[in-house]
Amino acid sequence: MDLPSIITGWYPPSRENWEFIVYAWQFFPLVTATQWLTDWYPAGKTSIESKYNLPGKWAWAIMESVGPITVMYCMLTIPSKVGAETLPWGNWTMAALYIIHYIYRAPIFAYVSPSMSPIHPLVFATACLWNLINGLSIGGWVGGYGPNTREAWGGRLYEMEIGLVIWGWSLLANFFHDDDLREIRRSTLRRQKEQAQKEGKPIEGVDKFYMVPKNGLFQYVLYAHYLCEFFEWAGFWMIGGLGCIPARTFLINEMATMIPRAVAGKRWYIEKFGKEKIGKRKAIFPGLL
Repeated sequence: MDLPSIITGWYPPSRENWEFIVYAWQFFPLVTATQWLTDWYPAGKTSIESKYNLPGKWAWAIMESVGPITVMYCMLTIPSKVGAETLPWGNWTMAALYIIHYIYRAPIFAYVSPSMSPIHPLVFATACLWNLINGLSIGGWVGGYGPNTREAWGGRLYEMEIGLVIWGWSLLANFFHDDDLREIRRSTLRRQKEQAQKEGKPIEGVDKFYMVPKNGLFQYVLYAHYLCEFFEWAGFWMIGGLGCIPARTFLINEMATMIPRAVAGKRWYIEKFGKEKIGKRKAIFPGLL
């Protein structure tokens, strides 16, 4: 499909610019190192009062949609630049997995959440930029700057199948642990509604209501949903092959972003609920961190 370029040479990227993006994106963990120095993160549990805050659900859905839109756009525009009439099924498989994840992560996640804390414009802007760059990196690879023939995928069937199994089960585990967090607010909201009907009082709401999750891997770590996502993208990298730099960088950058947030989040849980309530739970890696 011959769609017009939105920003010539960059969206979609030329091969030269894509190679620069892929190379530079590998150094992103140096940026995230600053997160180890502060617990300030104006979104989610640690959102702040600000007149500039954006509505949580809408901001989340928009910023998490940037990546899949970018990948899909690359899939429709780059093949003609590399002379590929059609892309192999391996390219479409990886693109589909990425998009499926973000269909859940963006509109569905926002829709099914009972409530979401407001998001500061700084978090919104940086998340949009993160997803844009990552989308260009992944999108360029699956769009044709990576393997673009059936022969390029040859001999990797079993490796891809194992990666698909890891990705699929990890996505389901992600669903489970996300929903366990949502159920905390749903059950609380149900109790509030029942009490409101009996006593004729207004519903308090659950916008900033939190409890310590206890089911599944939450018995061992406080951010089990993060851990499941790491395994999900490790499976994605396996599908692309160890030489798939964009998939590897995606996993490393996500870990570099989310691990310090999980560690800071554990401090938040301890401050709010106390050490006894948290017990021996780690932040993100069972028995380690």
